[in-house]
Amino acid sequence: MSTKQTISTDDLLMIANQQIQDHEAYIDGMRATSVEERGGVLIFKGEFFLDDKGLPTEKTTAVFNMFKYLAHQLSPKFTLGK
Repeated sequence: MSTKQTISTDDLLMIANQQIQDHEAYIDGMRATSVEERGGVLIFKGEFFLDDKGLPTEKTTAVFNMFKYLAHQLSPKFTLGK
């Protein structure tokens, strides 16, 4: 069993945002602005591209999928330090 690396929130967000920018599904403005850990799973949050009525747009689904991708990629590798 591999050991997770303890990492600061700021360092993890830097890694996550680099992965977002390098991903083929990147949309201009897509960015993780916060992360928390629940039950060993990293949960990323950020802008969801809502319309002027506060409703989801097509970009909202893309952002949700990107944050889900980050959780799958980074949760096995990292744990947040206190």
